[in-house]
Amino acid sequence: MNMQLPTSASRRALLQGMGALIVTAPVLAEAAMAAAPTAAMAAGAKPALAPSELDSWVAVARDGKVTAFFGKPDVGQGVDVAIAQIVAEELDVPVDHVAMVMADTGLTCDQGGTSGSMGVKRGGVALRYAAAEARRLLVERASAKLGVAPEALTVRDGVVVATADPAKRVAYGELVDGYFNAKLEWNGRWGLGLDTKGKAKPKNPADYRIVGQSPPRRDIPGKVAGTFEYVADLRLPGMLHGRVIRPAKAGAVPVKVDAASIAAIPGAKVVHRMDFLGVVAPDEWGAIRAARLLDVTWSEPKAVFPGHTDLYDNIRKAPVEKAETVTNVGSALEALAKAAKVYEAEYEWPYQSHACMAGACGVADVKPGSVTCWTATQKPHSLWESVAKLTGRPKDKVRVIGMAGPGSYGRNDAGDAAMDAVVLSEAVGQPVRVQYMRHEGTAWDPKGAASIHRVRASLTPDGKIEAFDFVSKGLSRMDVNTWETDPRDTLAGQALGFTNKPEPGFAVPNEKYVFPHKRMGWEVIPTYLANGSPLRTSHFRDPLGPQMHFASESFMDELALAAKADPVAFRLAHLKTPREIDALKAAAEKAGWTAGPPGARRKVKGDVASGMGIAYAECGGTVVAVVAEVEVNRKTGRVWPKRFTVAHDCGLVINPAGLKNCIEGNVVQGCSRALFEEVKFDKSSVKSVDWRSYPILEIGDAPEAVDVVLINRPEMAPQGAGEPAHRPIAAALANAIFDATGARLRTAPFTPERVKAAMASVGAKITSQ
Repeated sequence: MNMQLPTSASRRALLQGMGALIVTAPVLAEAAMAAAPTAAMAAGAKPALAPSELDSWVAVARDGKVTAFFGKPDVGQGVDVAIAQIVAEELDVPVDHVAMVMADTGLTCDQGGTSGSMGVKRGGVALRYAAAEARRLLVERASAKLGVAPEALTVRDGVVVATADPAKRVAYGELVDGYFNAKLEWNGRWGLGLDTKGKAKPKNPADYRIVGQSPPRRDIPGKVAGTFEYVADLRLPGMLHGRVIRPAKAGAVPVKVDAASIAAIPGAKVVHRMDFLGVVAPDEWGAIRAARLLDVTWSEPKAVFPGHTDLYDNIRKAPVEKAETVTNVGSALEALAKAAKVYEAEYEWPYQSHACMAGACGVADVKPGSVTCWTATQKPHSLWESVAKLTGRPKDKVRVIGMAGPGSYGRNDAGDAAMDAVVLSEAVGQPVRVQYMRHEGTAWDPKGAASIHRVRASLTPDGKIEAFDFVSKGLSRMDVNTWETDPRDTLAGQALGFTNKPEPGFAVPNEKYVFPHKRMGWEVIPTYLANGSPLRTSHFRDPLGPQMHFASESFMDELALAAKADPVAFRLAHLKTPREIDALKAAAEKAGWTAGPPGARRKVKGDVASGMGIAYAECGGTVVAVVAEVEVNRKTGRVWPKRFTVAHDCGLVINPAGLKNCIEGNVVQGCSRALFEEVKFDKSSVKSVDWRSYPILEIGDAPEAVDVVLINRPEMAPQGAGEPAHRPIAAALANAIFDATGARLRTAPFTPERVKAAMASVGAKITSQ
């Protein structure tokens, strides 16, 4: 539900416009409250927005329609529908009677934004308990009104009915008299850890009627018809259009600006504060022209990057800023030192850009007493804090409203565009819309971190893994914080003197393989440039997951080859837990996997060789196994990811169709990153600035089919789905390419040039020492 509200709109005004009153839990004796509303209720008293107030989560209108207030945005996954299903299920109303208000700091509580595949897993918890509590209260009120005990009442489609006498009935809308000003139990935490509970116990999954069904997405008709409103479509009275001017080379700052150079452009103005430089104009074309024509003298740049061709050697040789051993079972290093043969391989992963479909956009209206900002960031509440700090306004005078943008899945440049708009609007005293161009998006958005991964192992005489050692080394995953809670996390803030503080951190593969000796850890090298960097890193979809599992799952296949074992059977031999075993078996069976070591499924027809590869991973409590079937043109090196089979276990399935669509999206983006995407750069600037220099997967390269096996576990709480299927795609593709050609790809992306080079040196095997 995208709502363009006036900046002064309150929750009360919103609900009055909908004819709605919030249903809340009573503080006084429930029977008395249900029978006779208090004076406070009759007056419509409304407590402030807070997690401890049921008013902050659920509203019921006089016509029985429900509004749910959700503190996270949907970024194209259909989470809004899943949350609506959860609320509808607990309230016993039709799902199309539930409207969603999302990601507005003036109307919703801070639930941590969209992060870590936790939209349903974590964000849905508060809404489930709030809806259950609202139902309990409505039933209590119906009990008093009908003179029937609560346990003798049933609810269907928002109507409370006496089980023994169906003539006795009352609709939800007849039971709403005002605000109850009651409390929920709140754990005192904000963000992803926020939990609330009422006195009501949510339903048993065995009683679900709505959860587990597949109501359609609500945004698709508008997107198809071109009527859906994105943040880029927003227009405000008196709004100006802005552009921010960044240096051609990293580290340079503007030292002289000639405002007269744009004097011929009607209404154009220059905004130059410290190292921040931008222009505004009454129309967008005027802003574009002003940005191009403005005469700027820049300081000397900083040649701090190693250059694209020397990236991996630089990572290998760079000093380690921070290291951590995450997993340490047995004595892996000692066991490897004593082993008769050690298998070893190293894998490389590049910088990658979000490369959204269009440039980021942000709109801001900075007034002397208030700030309103419209943004497509995944974390509006975090940006709320940052805007308050940048402008010096108290948070209660700042409002950030989430809207849809051209792309997401991590910390992209949406927050940067919004902060740029805030700076420009504050400077000129009018609303300002900032729209990035393609070259700004791929050149300046936060990047996925580049890394190398060294894996070593030894085998027992019967072909089992005895010792396993995995170490990642690379750039930190967070040069700028993904939460955007401080101006220093944005380019505008850094230009205005908020000094960035990169956070060194990485991770290790998430799997449940059991080896006698197992060590996994990471090493982070110093950032190349802390402030104003086009190569700053932050979270990209499934942060670090694809590259780590590309290495670990490719190596599992390489070890299966050394053991002359079938890759599926080899993995199963090292797993003990049923969810992992079930997922691997389900994917292999559905894909029609035939047993045999890597290369056994190879088929050749003319220049085209086909093969299958498997990979498994875990993410956020979800287990995924993927079989990829590829065709490789041995003459051109082109890889076509023809078919994928995905076994997906995320616990309780809320919306099967929506989940399948989400998995398909994971697969497609995973293919794009594995086959095409690589940021290229020189000593001081990014050179990947358009679709030719930074290609992504196009429709002709998309899979012919994605077969999904949903492993539904109603007894288990719903887990994440936004990222897990993304994680094993690169490894499954690499393993399938080897199965088809005998060539092992250890550097991503798997471009035709790299595939042909690997096939030309098919002797590339695991090295031993």
